[in-house]
Amino acid sequence: MADAEEPWTGLLPASGRLLVAAPSLIESTFSRTVIFLLEHDGGGTVGVILNRPSRTPVGQVLPDWHDAVSDPAVVFTGGPVLPDGALCIGALREAEAALLGRDSVRVVSDELGTVDLDADVELVSSATTKLRVFAGHAGWAPSQLDDELREGSWFVVEGSPDDVFAESPQTLWRDVLRRQGPPLSLVSTYPSEVGLN
Repeated sequence: MADAEEPWTGLLPASGRLLVAAPSLIESTFSRTVIFLLEHDGGGTVGVILNRPSRTPVGQVLPDWHDAVSDPAVVFTGGPVLPDGALCIGALREAEAALLGRDSVRVVSDELGTVDLDADVELVSSATTKLRVFAGHAGWAPSQLDDELREGSWFVVEGSPDDVFAESPQTLWRDVLRRQGPPLSLVSTYPSEVGLN
């Protein structure tokens, strides 16, 4: 799949793009998820689930960061890999992001980067416009995601900071699909339980 286009959108996985779960992907961990890709290369793929907010306030696990994160100010379930680890994504202010240095931020796309949670929260806040914390992440071994794409488990679409920091993450799956051209826009109306339709 590395040399072929993704069948629905023509896009291949890449940092900054989204994986949107197909309705056929019913495994509970990834059913109806939207994943922001942080890395996709020969070493595998890493991303975070954007639409699974927990009920745990950020301040309960990272007190210094509670007032810095965007609403909803809860920890998001980023995926099943290392669920006890925390990862932070920030929307970067162009000029100020350089002040953070490579040890504090790793740029993922033009406007987004992962932020070191051990960095000074005030410095990070001055260099970002939004922050979101994720517990765990999603990961695929080399070629594993390619196999899942061939099976039709995922759609690859362009992502944006608005997706990463959606104020209503519970509707993100439908919202992302709805803004695509046909036939993906029609998938947004697919019922969650076909038997009830």
